[in-house]
Amino acid sequence: MIEAFTTAFFGTVSAVTVIFLIIFASGVMVRREMISQNQIDGLSSATVKIFLPCLIFAKIVQTLDPGKQPGWWTLPLAGVVMALVGTGLGAVVFAGQLPEKRSMLPVAGMQNAGYLVLPIGLALFPESFDTFAVYVFLFILGYNPILWSLGKILITGGAGARPGWRDLVTPPLLANLVAIVAALSGAGALLPKPLLGAVDLLGTAAVPVAALVLGAVLGGINFNLRSCFPDAVRAMSVKLLALPALTALALHLTHMHTINPLLAEFFIIESAAAPAVALVLQVRTYGGDEQRVGSAMFFSYL
Repeated sequence: MIEAFTTAFFGTVSAVTVIFLIIFASGVMVRREMISQNQIDGLSSATVKIFLPCLIFAKIVQTLDPGKQPGWWTLPLAGVVMALVGTGLGAVVFAGQLPEKRSMLPVAGMQNAGYLVLPIGLALFPESFDTFAVYVFLFILGYNPILWSLGKILITGGAGARPGWRDLVTPPLLANLVAIVAALSGAGALLPKPLLGAVDLLGTAAVPVAALVLGAVLGGINFNLRSCFPDAVRAMSVKLLALPALTALALHLTHMHTINPLLAEFFIIESAAAPAVALVLQVRTYGGDEQRVGSAMFFSYL
């Protein structure tokens, strides 16, 4: 038990440390004016419109094989459910201050579902990591469309604003939908390997550049930590306590630890992961309360 906890702890610390170092370095560069606001905007826009859609498309086409993965659809469904439940719990916590603080709902309920979870899975389950990685990418099939539609509306919209259908349409969401259709129809297998390789190569820039943008945004904020701390605490009480506890209860009731221990551990890790870096990309690209969102993200990655 102690050995398993130690492995999990250091796996989590290692994954977060990599992201934190990039965030810290970019924050310092912004403070020293080595990176301008226009450059940050350009990086953010390129990530949302090019790098991230390429990453999503390549990974879905390469990973999703319905013939070899019976019941694959349950993991995307779980991604949708977890995102909605987490956001709903956030709505309960901030019920008295909505819609003013609706930007806190995705911070409370939408996690870094892929590239924070993957290194943790590698540290915890090296012998079963290929299966774990498939779980991650199938989960993201359902999770990402929620993150880039509902999450984007909540975190960028002004209080009381009525979102239109155009607010739901983003390049990452379109990449998800096109890739799913390509994988299910078999069209993805017909794509030339050099083309898919080029798309995959562009996608590899998404995660480090997103972390760079997060650090740059945090570095450019003059934090008022005292005023933002209560919001951050409430959001993290959902993200790190309530949602993992509810997930553990659901796994206990369904006997998932007995049926599929690896899948059960995967769900626990997903439910307790820190908020998605993509939320800062959304604020930077489409507008929103950088002070409040950035402060909550700052506390969550400490």
